[in-house]
Amino acid sequence: MTGTDSTPGARSRLPQVRRRPRPAGAPSLPTATRQGTDFVVDCAVYVDGRRQSPIPHDEALRAAVDLGGFVWLGLHEPTEAELEGVAAVYGLHPLAVEDAVEAHQRPKLDSYDDSLFMVLKTARYVEHDTLTATSEVVNTGEVMIFLGSHYVITVRHGDHGGLKDLRNSLEGQTDLLQQGPSAVLYAVTDLVVDHFVDVASAVEEDVDELEVSVFSPERTDDISRIYQLKRELMQLRRAVSPLDIPLNTLADREVGMIPAEMRSYFRDVQDHSLRVRDQIGSLDELLTSILQASLAITSLSDNEDMRKISAWAGIIAASTFIAGVYGMNFQHMPELGWRYGYPLCLLVMLLTSVVLYRGFKRNGWL
Repeated sequence: MTGTDSTPGARSRLPQVRRRPRPAGAPSLPTATRQGTDFVVDCAVYVDGRRQSPIPHDEALRAAVDLGGFVWLGLHEPTEAELEGVAAVYGLHPLAVEDAVEAHQRPKLDSYDDSLFMVLKTARYVEHDTLTATSEVVNTGEVMIFLGSHYVITVRHGDHGGLKDLRNSLEGQTDLLQQGPSAVLYAVTDLVVDHFVDVASAVEEDVDELEVSVFSPERTDDISRIYQLKRELMQLRRAVSPLDIPLNTLADREVGMIPAEMRSYFRDVQDHSLRVRDQIGSLDELLTSILQASLAITSLSDNEDMRKISAWAGIIAASTFIAGVYGMNFQHMPELGWRYGYPLCLLVMLLTSVVLYRGFKRNGWL
């Protein structure tokens, strides 16, 4: 899913933004290296929790400061030049900008002089008919969030995790948006963690299917599938586990630009994160147990096959021994010249085989 958030239509009841001419030498957003400004998904100024009339993104910050609101700028996979242009306008810290461009970061929360920078991993469950040894189960992306007094900038990497629906939902919650940029930070983290819950629940169904397959009477090769699912589950664990420290900081400590009223919101997100983390740990332990059970069942099945082979080899060996003795063709051998020697030899072979078969059958070897 590509990041193409649509901007709601202008709301005539909201005041028009007074735009001042740009001072000479003031930084502006660069001309996008891609067609137009495709890296800008959406840009809006919010005052008292309400979205203002459309404002060009290169004037949004000034308008937000003038009106006492904040701007929410959404970007999708910007290039280094594009993001550096945004950084010049908003005064973003260069280390945070470098992390946002390179992506592939661990979830974290960095605090700078007058801004915050948070990295979140996003996750999506990949639908599949049957789980195979090469199935992709969990697909991950990233969302970076720059937070300042009058702005919040979301930078997405990956083909999922779009924030269009979230933005539309938040615009209907003016009381929450009145809390400022921290409300957007809360909403994004809450959405990401909720997706973790959905992915973990879907993976749990795959684990249940594997468990049934392992203990079914039919012989199946499940070891490679179990190992693949453990690898995919590890991706989800890497996205969820590092969130403990950032969410704990936002929920229980004084952080600049995060109002005290918002801590309870982040505490709720932290609770959901801990629950999904525990669920992932339980699923991983269950997969380990299923893997061990599968190995034990495979070993037991191999032992049963070896016992059957050994039993049949024993039955055949008795007859082979008798045939070998009488096949040595010595001149003086008992019953060698007897008329009923051959039928008697066959009868002894048959009786010996029957006795051995019943013995092995009684002991569970056959």
